[in-house]
Amino acid sequence: MNLEEKVVAHDAIYDGAIINVERQTVELPNGKKAYREIVHHSGAVAVMAITDENKMILVRQWRSPIGRSTLEIPAGKLDQRDDADPQHAAIRELNEEIRLHPNHLERLAGFYSSVGFSDEYMTLYLATDLQPVQSELPRDQGENLTIKAYSVDELRTMVDNGEIEDAKTVMAVWRFEMMALKK
Repeated sequence: MNLEEKVVAHDAIYDGAIINVERQTVELPNGKKAYREIVHHSGAVAVMAITDENKMILVRQWRSPIGRSTLEIPAGKLDQRDDADPQHAAIRELNEEIRLHPNHLERLAGFYSSVGFSDEYMTLYLATDLQPVQSELPRDQGENLTIKAYSVDELRTMVDNGEIEDAKTVMAVWRFEMMALKK
């Protein structure tokens, strides 16, 4: 069965600093037309930063779209400083958010954050052998963070009770649990 939709028209709706939005007119496989609102994003990285004490570092920050603070792994979008290199972005985000540099950085997975409306592709990294940075990069304007490390048991409880609801962070906690089981 052919599922492909053919884009027959694009209408720009919004061109912003973080996202661009367009309305597409598509031709469905049955020949009928439909509309899609698409959020375009430059891509992002997320990092499971694991301490020598085998704890995962999370940041708490305010998230305006949901009107409250969340606990998340360090993450951010790729920008012109990264030259389309997700590994560079991961190292930069660790510096900006938690002021640590990984001596070991390993790509774990890549995934689309929400394929129903966005093309944002996120790369998840594991960072270990963390050292204080030599030179701190500035945080994004208005980025206020609190930083704390949690054990796998604490993280599991926080996911179970709804204290952690951010998708990339839930995924990272589950991966951390899998790593703990292998030991």
